[in-house]
Order: sequence, then structure tokens, then C-alpha cells
Amino acid sequence: MKAFVKYTAVLLLLLLLLASGVLAWGYITLQQTLSQPLGISEAQTLDVDPGTSPGRLLNQLERDGWLERADWLRRYWQFQTPDAILQVGEYQVPAGISAEQLLGMLQRGDVVRRQVTLVEGRTFQQFRQVLANAERLQQTLPLALSAEEVMAELGLAGEHPEGRFFPDTYQYTRTTSDRDILLRAYARMASTLEEVWEQRADDLPIKTPYEALILASIIERETGVPHERGEIAGVFARRLRIGMRLQTDPTVIYGMGDAYEGRILRRHLREPTPWNTYTIDGLPPTPIAMPGREALMAAVNPEPGTSLYFVARGDGSHHFSDTLREHNRAVRNYQIENRAENYRSSPAPIPSPESSQP
Repeated sequence: MKAFVKYTAVLLLLLLLLASGVLAWGYITLQQTLSQPLGISEAQTLDVDPGTSPGRLLNQLERDGWLERADWLRRYWQFQTPDAILQVGEYQVPAGISAEQLLGMLQRGDVVRRQVTLVEGRTFQQFRQVLANAERLQQTLPLALSAEEVMAELGLAGEHPEGRFFPDTYQYTRTTSDRDILLRAYARMASTLEEVWEQRADDLPIKTPYEALILASIIERETGVPHERGEIAGVFARRLRIGMRLQTDPTVIYGMGDAYEGRILRRHLREPTPWNTYTIDGLPPTPIAMPGREALMAAVNPEPGTSLYFVARGDGSHHFSDTLREHNRAVRNYQIENRAENYRSSPAPIPSPESSQP
């Protein structure tokens, strides 16, 4: 009996030593696995697609020679961070980092974030071209689609797109689409317009938020000098109150569409289009561009004053006049007598997005 107890004790001791050895070996192997440097000599792009599991990704990285013992890393992920989610997207993986650091990047979702800027005063078609040129933005709305088709794809069938998308800088990842950006811009414009409309002045000659959007788009395209927005809005408000036509060049340009080549001739002012405010009364039927917040605020809070006319000085700013006689004198001064070679009666056309891309 004593011998049996002795042998049992020895056996238990051996098992404990073996278990300790296995645990020590496992701990050392795990630490070596986690601390191993990735097998890449320079920074690499790693794309993680939706539906990819940690195990499948790690096995693929092992086949590609990035790391060893993928099964150990998978088990470590499962038991040490069971609630961690593999974040999809595009990762920029530096050379020299360890497998553990890579796991941290994947669990935190340190994906590459890019940005695209939609500029105030651009049209819906120009917005679409900017998105089409955006690096690694998923393209789901081909340029071949008409504006009406795009709005239908966005769930906004029947709405005119011009003016409906807020100009701003939007961040995105590899899983973001052009549709996502447009829907975000649409929501931003809707909320901004609602907020601005609540801050409107009394006795405006416009009655709806959409009319404010139309007027703001004209203000946005009319001046290249931010501090003039309120004064130009004041001129338009006074004209609307007395039934005087707005007679603003940007509406003529918008109505000309692709026929506009950088200059407005006198005959263009007489050619009727739905947007030509030289031939129609009141506001055009839709916005002519995407206004920013400052232009929206100017439209609903026009500056008080008495001027009814303004003429471009040729540098982006304007000379304001109360009477037609004074206005005609200013026109002679800025557009005839002292006209510079690069004089413009309205802000320069916004460059085509194609030409502005690297």
C-alpha cells in the first residue's frame, strides 16, 4: 500500500511537472507568436472585406508570408478578446510592427480615412464628378445616370437635386459609397436649412424654406467676397418686395447649361429660360447651385439698406447703388472706361472637377 501511494505521488509530481512544462512552453510560444515582426519590408495596404472572419484573415496572412502560427493568433483572439469585432475596411500596415500590434489595429478599426470636399457654389453635376474622382470611394451611381435617375436611386424621386446637398468636407473609408456621401450631404442640407429658417428675419419677401434655398444659391454664385453676401441679399430682398426683376447673371449662366463658355453676351440676357431672371419675375423655379451655411443665413437675414443695384468691380467685389443713374455711372466706370483685360461681371466659373484632380 505504501508503495502504491509512493508511486502515485511520484506520478502526480511528474504530471504536474509535465503540465507546468506544457504551460511554460505554450506561454513562451504565444509570446513569441505575438511579438513576431510581420514579414513585410515596407508598408502594405490590407483590405478587410465585409464577412471576413479573423481566422480566415489570419490564415491568409500566413499563406502570404506576413506571419507564422496563425492558429495561435486566432485562439488568442477568441479567448483573450472574445468581444472584439474584426473591423472591415482598408488598413495601412507599417513595416516592422508585431503580430500583436496588427491584431490591435484590426480590433480597434484603425482603417484609412480619406476625405472628399464638395465646394460651395458647385452644381449637382459637379458634385457627382468630384465623387466619381474620389480615391477608393465605391462607385454605385455611374455618371451615365441622369440626375432624375440618381435621385430615384437615393429614394428621393421627384425632387430636383440642385441645392439639396450641403457643401462640406466628408470623411469616408473603403466601404463608403458615393450614395452614402450624397445621402449624408442631403441630410446635412435638410437639417441646416431647417435650422436657418428658424432664424429668419421678419417680413421676408420669401415664404418657404425652399425659396430661401433658391435665393441662397444665387447669392452664393453672385459674389466671391463673403462679407458682401448680406448686402447682396438685401438688394434681392428689396427688389422682390417691389416686384423688380432680380436680373442676376448667374441665373443666366445656369440656364445656358453647356452653352456657357465663360462670357455672357447681351443676347444671352434676352434669351428666355426658366432660370433667366432678366426675363422672368421673382425667383427661378429651382436653386442654381449648392449654397453654404453663410449664404443661407444671408438669404433669411438680408442686410437693411436702400441700394437696388450692384455692378462687379472685376475683382470679385461689387459697387452698390441706390438709383439707376448712379448704377449706370458705375457700369461705365467698371465695365467700359476702366475695364481690365481679365474683368469679370460675375465670379469666375468654378473649374471642372476633372481639371482640378491630380
